[in-house]
Amino acid sequence: MRILIVDDDEIALDMLGNALQAAGHQVETAANGREAIELLAHRPCRLVISDWDMPEMNGIELCQRLRAGDHSGYVYVILLTSHDGKQKIVEGMSAGADDFISKPFDAQELLVRIRAGERVLSLETRDVAIFALAKLAESRDPETGAHLERVRSYSKLLAKQLAKNPKFARVIDEKYIYLIYLTSPLHDIGKVGIPDSVLLKPGRLSDHEFAIMKQHAALGAETLDAAVQEFPEASFLKMARDIAATHHERFDGSGYPAGLRGYDIPLCGRIVSLADVYDALTSKRTYKDAFAHHVARSVILEESGSHFDPDIVDAFLQAEDQFLAIRQRYAEEPAGCGTH
Repeated sequence: MRILIVDDDEIALDMLGNALQAAGHQVETAANGREAIELLAHRPCRLVISDWDMPEMNGIELCQRLRAGDHSGYVYVILLTSHDGKQKIVEGMSAGADDFISKPFDAQELLVRIRAGERVLSLETRDVAIFALAKLAESRDPETGAHLERVRSYSKLLAKQLAKNPKFARVIDEKYIYLIYLTSPLHDIGKVGIPDSVLLKPGRLSDHEFAIMKQHAALGAETLDAAVQEFPEASFLKMARDIAATHHERFDGSGYPAGLRGYDIPLCGRIVSLADVYDALTSKRTYKDAFAHHVARSVILEESGSHFDPDIVDAFLQAEDQFLAIRQRYAEEPAGCGTH
């Protein structure tokens, strides 16, 4: 594992580095939190050991930046500190630290705590499996492109923006934002049950074919609900089921499959609905060209309160520049797939 050590004390850096390298780890170093953030942007590390007290950006501020940032995977943070007392532990954990090591450190204790961090990070194999499952289901459509990558990025962005709204402050936290990023790619998992003659048909669907296509929301929900029944404590499965079931519902009750209205639609479904429609509008299909951002923006604004939750539309407008950045990031991928 590549580990980043952050400390303004060169002697401490050398001691930590030698202990970690002797255990077979690769080591990166930074003198403060600011340098660490810059380094991680170019050379990602899954585990960070940081001193608490440093100039320019201390360990607490580094934890806060890491938790607020947009990283491809979870970064496990161990704070190295001479501070003690419950209040300091609360402060560090609240900032996003995962573990603590007292100074001066014991090499054996350090390696044991790193192994604990590795066990936590290994749980992300679940995340990889979820995304792989979604990609497998979507691979039946040759025009898929980077649809899943865009939708999950749009969904995460909307959730982060909504978290700034007092109305959602008690609902959307870091875990919620992470879960919607993790599970939103499963929104169309039910399409595995749709016949190729409908799913892969070039051009628009007939009314009968569209009725068949609409079954994918219920099929996906039923599949994921079976998993929820087997593992009822798995919160990510519950959110995935809710998204699959409700991302085609409309705020005015005219959607499918259940005709839910307003706040009866789970928040995660309302968020993914806008993300999915925006991607469908701005992606090329066999029967249409991709719409420009300003056209998609007009459609979303026009359907605020009918198709979309007005609060989520407001979040979209506040994050427009970042939507465009995500769209550009995946522009090299073939566009396509979305909402029939």
